[in-house]
Amino acid sequence: MTSEKKLRVCEKGHKFYKSSDCQSCPTCDKENKPESGFLSKLSSPARNALVHEGIDTLQKLSKYTEKEILKIHGIGPASFPIMRTSLKEEGLSFKK
Repeated sequence: MTSEKKLRVCEKGHKFYKSSDCQSCPTCDKENKPESGFLSKLSSPARNALVHEGIDTLQKLSKYTEKEILKIHGIGPASFPIMRTSLKEEGLSFKK
């Protein structure tokens, strides 16, 4: 059973189709993607989820356990190698 994609319009007027309830606009996501830093390496859903939770630096990320981060909607297991590597490069790690 496939979900039907519905036309959506973001607050900036961009039109896009989504089959989920996710309101994230692909055009806005591309415009807002950081050029550097660990957030620039993550997928849009993962990046948006972290930013929505106020986690926009590696220092803030290091205050959470992997289990806590995985509970955030939009974060999947594929994001963890990127986050772990980024933390390690700065001498940080997830909270134990």
